[in-house]
Amino acid sequence: MPDTQVFKDRLTALKADVTLRLNSIDKDIRHEDMSADWSEQATERENDEVLESLGINADQTLLMINNALQRIEVGEYFICSECGGSIPAARLELLPFSALCVDCAEYLERETGATQSAN
Repeated sequence: MPDTQVFKDRLTALKADVTLRLNSIDKDIRHEDMSADWSEQATERENDEVLESLGINADQTLLMINNALQRIEVGEYFICSECGGSIPAARLELLPFSALCVDCAEYLERETGATQSAN
C-alpha cells in the first residue's frame, strides 16, 4: 500500500486552497468592497447566483477533503466506502478525495445518471 503522507499533504494543500476560495466567495457575496456606482452594483448582484453555486461546490469539495483526511487517520484511505475493495493509488492521485473505487463510481454514475466527479 502506498504511503499516505503524500496524499495527506496534497489533501491538506487542497483544503487550504478551497478554504481561501470559499473565503473569497463569501466576501464577494457579502459585497465587501462594493462599487459606489449603481450600475456596477447591479452587475455585481447578478453574479451572486453564480457565486452561490461556486460556494456550494467548494463546500462539497471541502467536505470530501475532510472525509478523505479522516479516512487516512483511521487507516481506510485506500478502501472503497461502498464495496470495501481497494481504491487504486492512481485513482487517488487523480481524485485524492475519492471514497469509491472505479467500479463503484461507474455503477453509481449509471444508477443516478449524475456526474460523480469526486467519487
